[in-house]
Amino acid sequence: MSGLSTRWRTRDQRSIALAFTVVLLVAVAHGLLFWPGILTWDAIRQYGQALSGRYDDWHPPGMSWLWRQFRVFGSGPAPMLVLQLALYWSGTALWLRATRRDHRRAALVIAVLALSPVMLVLIGTVLKDSLFAGALLLASGLIAAARPGERWGRSIAAIVLVAAATLRFNAVPACLPLLVLTAPAAWRRSLPRLAMTSVLAAIPLALALPLANAALHAERSGVELSLVIYDLGGIGRFSGAAMFPAVEVDDPVAVNAQCYTPVSWDRYAWWGADPCAIGFTTLRTPLRAGHGPYAWWAKAVLAHPLAYAEHRLAHFNSNSRFLVHDADLPGLSLASDPNPWGFTLAPNAARDAVATAAQALLRTPFGWPICWLALGVGLLVLRPAVRTLDPAAAMAWSAVLYGFSYLPLSVASEVRYHLWTIAAIGIAAALTLPRADIRALPRWRWVLAGVPLVVVVLGVVVARL
Repeated sequence: MSGLSTRWRTRDQRSIALAFTVVLLVAVAHGLLFWPGILTWDAIRQYGQALSGRYDDWHPPGMSWLWRQFRVFGSGPAPMLVLQLALYWSGTALWLRATRRDHRRAALVIAVLALSPVMLVLIGTVLKDSLFAGALLLASGLIAAARPGERWGRSIAAIVLVAAATLRFNAVPACLPLLVLTAPAAWRRSLPRLAMTSVLAAIPLALALPLANAALHAERSGVELSLVIYDLGGIGRFSGAAMFPAVEVDDPVAVNAQCYTPVSWDRYAWWGADPCAIGFTTLRTPLRAGHGPYAWWAKAVLAHPLAYAEHRLAHFNSNSRFLVHDADLPGLSLASDPNPWGFTLAPNAARDAVATAAQALLRTPFGWPICWLALGVGLLVLRPAVRTLDPAAAMAWSAVLYGFSYLPLSVASEVRYHLWTIAAIGIAAALTLPRADIRALPRWRWVLAGVPLVVVVLGVVVARL
């Protein structure tokens, strides 16, 4: 009997080694396809700060600092591309290991999701969103692959999650369910314990970004004004009232109406080809006068709550690609933007094919974040018991909370913001839907879970006809 057990363990170890070898080869091929990494405007600004060692808080300075340390491995986007690939594919490998024996169908779905062209393009682009998604995929994979009673994997996952919280201002809702899962099961055995554990876990996550900014002496850039200005512009557009501090324009209401779009705040920024006469440059000083920008924001919201709601819903409609036309929204970045260092991607027919497939997928439910969010809500209807939080449920909560955090907080409409939402809900669905106890649920529960997805899919299809 012991000999049989030994043979099974040997076979198991060989299959694990083979799987990890395959994933490694895929990761190398992925890297070669996008080498040295797509460098967008955001990353160009971050790399410039990495070279100078002087940071501001417009983009996460922690990422720029890390990029500076990675210069020993080479210049340009390549070191950060390697890091993103390492996080993404090691996380994928851990999930495949966690599901290969008991959930082989789930493992196949996870592999297909990881290889989807949209994912390949976004991970091949040096972005805080791609780094964030890769970090969360690694952390969740460590949690899923950990054996009962094994603490080291969960401890590393907790460290990765806190580090990931330095990458996005709205990272807390994404990281919190996963960080709670790293705590001992006894800490979430009852609702009061779960609530207390959640509060304790939220503290380091909420402090991670401001502490990183302070430690790196990041200069205040006024990044918080982007949301305030966009909301004031939206409220002004839907209320027909002047919401901004007085500026030297003849008709501020008419000017704002021409500048506002539910797609993004870019017309109010300084970097566009046709910046608005009322925008960041003209408003930065007057908004900070008196009680500050948040006083202006609160006053406007309280005076015109319906206009604020219209603006936020209109923008989330674009951000989540709901009742819109895909041609009106930004696509994927498929090449590096012009940069002072001349970093670019060499022509590559295989990459062009992947890019073409990715752009095509953006015109399907796979590329519409609202469809993923509707699926995530349905999964939570099927698994409502938060006290029995497991990796699948934690992934669904993480994705849904993070995705809907863009309803009040977003200023732009790009698929990259929903990279983690798509990955996490895809994994949660792969783990949840085949389960026998889920399939045995009463029919009304399945109907209730399916209604959001059916309504959303019908809506997005009709809107695009």
